[in-house]
Amino acid sequence: MPPTDASTDAGSAPVTELGTDTGTCSGPRSGPSSGSGASTDSEDTLDLRLPDELIALFAAEAGAQGSPTGDAMGDVTGEAMADTTGQARAPREATGEATGEASGDRRGTAETSAVAPADDDLLDRVGGWGPTLTPVGVFHLVPVRVERDLPLITRWMNDPAVAEFWDLAGPESVAEEHLCLQLDGDGRSVPCLGVLDGTPMSYWEIYRADLDLLARHYPARPHDTGIHLLIGGVARRGRGLGSTLLRAVADHVLDKRPSCARVVAEPDLRNTPSVSAFLSAGFRFSAEVDLPDKRAALMVRDRALRDLL
Repeated sequence: MPPTDASTDAGSAPVTELGTDTGTCSGPRSGPSSGSGASTDSEDTLDLRLPDELIALFAAEAGAQGSPTGDAMGDVTGEAMADTTGQARAPREATGEATGEASGDRRGTAETSAVAPADDDLLDRVGGWGPTLTPVGVFHLVPVRVERDLPLITRWMNDPAVAEFWDLAGPESVAEEHLCLQLDGDGRSVPCLGVLDGTPMSYWEIYRADLDLLARHYPARPHDTGIHLLIGGVARRGRGLGSTLLRAVADHVLDKRPSCARVVAEPDLRNTPSVSAFLSAGFRFSAEVDLPDKRAALMVRDRALRDLL
């Protein structure tokens, strides 16, 4: 199995080559998954109003196909929110840290079939957010470029601690398909390398939870933003690094997305270190949710509580 230590990882993706451009991919998309609903905590209230972005997506699609907007909206109402981006999207969910801070799992969500306008950015241009100062150094989310980053991400996905929850172990083609589902999607998910003090050391997926299959399983609010995380080097795990970066990235999302009131995640309930990391990062446990591939802990970091937790 390829080594996953920090020094090997850093050599696989020279910092001088990191940029904000994403690569292009091609290939078939997989369809949405299905799952059962779940209970939520008493603090959340169900909002059945469809987000404006989702309405715009279907209206644009209907116009391109020459179909009446009313028909498209009828489909949305009947389907609720059946499609989500392939991010992982699936924002194949959940993030967190396995084996003491290692890997967040991504299973449990689906892909999208709607196509957003080319100039519509659903995540407020993650690639332009810039670096943020954290207690462990300067951290930067750099959008993935397949031709540059695939070998490194494949190596991380083949780490047993990561593979247990992400289910993306195998040859490069496995990780490539996963990345291309997001990069060729409509912008609901942005896969990124986490670069700490100039060294690529983690993989993240920032996605619109309110436009994801996850929204079927909890009372989503407009602009809810989800995150997935894995720490790529074994040497960096088990030291609280994951919790520190989770807090920093969640707050970075809230700073850069004024319309977002909550950052959410759904680590596998079996991934106790991951759930613990989210709690240490200022997230609260909201509910247990049954997703297509796992039973997850819905974790929420609220803008209103960020200074208290």
